Amino acid sequence: MSRALRRPGARATTGLVALAAAGVGLALVVTGVDLPEFTGIDQLPLPGGADLGDHPYEITAEFGDVLSLSPQSSVKVNDVAVGRVTRITLAPDGWTAKVTMRVNGEIDMPANAYAHLEQSSLLGEKYVQLSAPAEGTAQGSLSDGDRIPLDRTNRNPEVEEVFGALSMLLNGGGVAQLKTITTELNKALAGQEPQVRSMLNRVDTLVTDLDAHKEDITDALDGVNRLAATLATRKQEVGTVLTGLSPGLKVLEEQRGSLMTMLSSLDTLSAVAVDTVNRSKADMVADLKALAPTLKALADSGKDLPDSLQVLLTYPFTDEVLRGVKGDYLNVYLDLTAAPGTQIIPALIPGSPTPTYPPAQTPQTAALPLPLPSVTVPGTSTDVPSGTEGTR
Repeated sequence: MSRALRRPGARATTGLVALAAAGVGLALVVTGVDLPEFTGIDQLPLPGGADLGDHPYEITAEFGDVLSLSPQSSVKVNDVAVGRVTRITLAPDGWTAKVTMRVNGEIDMPANAYAHLEQSSLLGEKYVQLSAPAEGTAQGSLSDGDRIPLDRTNRNPEVEEVFGALSMLLNGGGVAQLKTITTELNKALAGQEPQVRSMLNRVDTLVTDLDAHKEDITDALDGVNRLAATLATRKQEVGTVLTGLSPGLKVLEEQRGSLMTMLSSLDTLSAVAVDTVNRSKADMVADLKALAPTLKALADSGKDLPDSLQVLLTYPFTDEVLRGVKGDYLNVYLDLTAAPGTQIIPALIPGSPTPTYPPAQTPQTAALPLPLPSVTVPGTSTDVPSGTEGTR
């Protein structure tokens, strides 16, 4: 009955469509158009995938482990799909995986971008996340044919790996000792709550102070770094100094007994000195108090004391004497009174008799005169007192 209801031209229309399709295929073969190689259904794009645009570019990334990543997986930037994985192959070194991706041409990424293998959820699909480097370190622009090396790719841990590590911790780890540790801590801190709280407060204060002085600490560390760099440049000199210390240390070792004896003697001396100071403390304080008037008088003298010292240093020729010097001679006026009967001026002609004078009559109650100093006159051998005026 269905055949009876079918329109008369239906079969003819179907035949024309098949013929047209065959003609198009034959034309493509004849004209030599290259069709993309079809290797499997995994080449077909998934519905709802990323829009690659009219001019996508192709890049590759090397991963140490791609886990369960498969072709047609998403390529994202800031969790937004911008491309897809086209194929996954083994790199020439035989140890890394080479992931080829096609990205929308309107997406601009730095040439030193990073590629991370992430998972959309706990049991979700794997995808490749492209991210820019740290701010201020971006270089160039990612373009067709670029490669992201192994040192700029990584992956997140798998759920199986997390549970495996947790299993090792729970079964063969130290969980069983946690109870013992907790019990011992409770015993150690029992009754010490105020002290522990005070200690935590001091630790908090210490950490706060350290944070407030972190710039100073950084400067100090930088200074230590510069010192280490300077010492590194003078390694030979430092080695020479350390080598030269060895003989000195050897001498100190040889004289260790003498040094110990000296230190013991110093200890005894210090004890005696302390005892002496303690015993003479009262006398010393009294002496210092007695010095107070003298020091006060010296302070009150003002400039008189230094002025007198200046004159003292010029004795016997003071500044007034120097004013009397005229050229190479000095005028001196000397008044001498000789005792009666004493010759003041010697004979001018050698051999002349020396006149004698009678002794002066002096009262018996008069005091004897003081003796005069004797002066040796050139050309004579007799010391006689002399008196003259205006001697040159």
